[in-house]
Amino acid sequence: MSGALVGLIGILVLFVLLIVRIPVALAMFAVGFVGIWALKGLNAAMSLMASESFTLASSAELVVVPLFILMGNVASVTGMSARLYDAAYAIIGHVKGGLASATVLGCAGFAALSGSSVASALTMGKVSMAQMDRFGYDSRLSTGVVAAGGTLGILIPPSTGFVIYAILTQQSIGRLFLAGVLPGLLLLTMFVATVSLMCWLRPSLGPQGPRSTLGEKGRKLAAALPVLLVVLLTIGGIYGGMFSPVEASAVGAGLVIVIGVIERRLTWASFWAAAKDSVVTTATVMLILIAAHMINPFLALTHIPSLVGEFLTGLELAPLAVLGLILLTYLVLGCFLEGFAMMVLTMPIYFPVITQLGLDPIWFGVLVVLTLEMGLISPPVGINVFIVKSVARDVPLGRIFAGVAPFWVAMFVTLVILVLFPQISLILPNTMIQ
Repeated sequence: MSGALVGLIGILVLFVLLIVRIPVALAMFAVGFVGIWALKGLNAAMSLMASESFTLASSAELVVVPLFILMGNVASVTGMSARLYDAAYAIIGHVKGGLASATVLGCAGFAALSGSSVASALTMGKVSMAQMDRFGYDSRLSTGVVAAGGTLGILIPPSTGFVIYAILTQQSIGRLFLAGVLPGLLLLTMFVATVSLMCWLRPSLGPQGPRSTLGEKGRKLAAALPVLLVVLLTIGGIYGGMFSPVEASAVGAGLVIVIGVIERRLTWASFWAAAKDSVVTTATVMLILIAAHMINPFLALTHIPSLVGEFLTGLELAPLAVLGLILLTYLVLGCFLEGFAMMVLTMPIYFPVITQLGLDPIWFGVLVVLTLEMGLISPPVGINVFIVKSVARDVPLGRIFAGVAPFWVAMFVTLVILVLFPQISLILPNTMIQ
């Protein structure tokens, strides 16, 4: 049996396992281990399992994952994320759709703390949806803006998606964080514009909220100031070359803990809950990465990545056309696969094609992460939609998907802009890191 045939069987088995709801990491690990066993023998599979697991687990770069997750969880349990929303609400809550726009801004702020889309959607859903319901917001807008706004967590740095992409492709985490800043701000602007357009066309979707006095705005901004300073110091420290992403994650986590203790909002019980949740999330990410390091060598042995690369380059299409086909497959796969699983499955196949075509790998990373974001709100999987559903139990799932549809279109428009104008992604990493 040829290696390519073994590879195709392995990919088919993997999709079957995912369809029957086997955990992503276990499914990839099983297919990779058994596939290497079939091609190279049991000793090779056992050796690779031991060496790759240890090598990955001892990687210093991966320290950013648990520390940034801990930073976001501590910010959540101490109410720092809620204060970001309150500040945004005080400034723009009185305009039509202002609460929804404030939710987008709050999601962006929390994204800069946690780097997690699921955490952003869950936290901001609990904080903002009750307020929007109280002021008569249509449930399609209130649920849709939370689900879509939560996706900013995977694009606005620090981003877990960029860390995983960097590990899989041997790219610089710092350059990827820099590359995500302007696209993240562009997407944030597109979301706010979408809210404004929806409320202009149908004012009943987002009625005006009460106007805050100048003093109330000042108090809300002052309350959110410590959190904003943490974000500016950690992200600005990376951009300014003061410390590496690993050091920035330690600084950020340490600062939010110190602030929580000083403000007497962080108790032993809440810290334990935040730490435990961080461990669980980190373990999930690590399992997926270890599984990726099992299935990637298996795919390499089958020569499927090189065959796909030869096929795509043999089409003699322009590089942008090939890139468009790759992004289209990501959009389709995003309807069925979890984002990180999709990345680790496809990167060994597509990344060599990108480098062979001479396309910038940092730019490609931004495009991939954005398409992963779109998968978070694409039916039928749309994990952020189900997260919002867990908060808004009385809202039908179909209504939530209808609510995220305009934001999905906004994300697609943003993707097209980033494809046509690569410098939006590349100007910061190319000018600030040589």
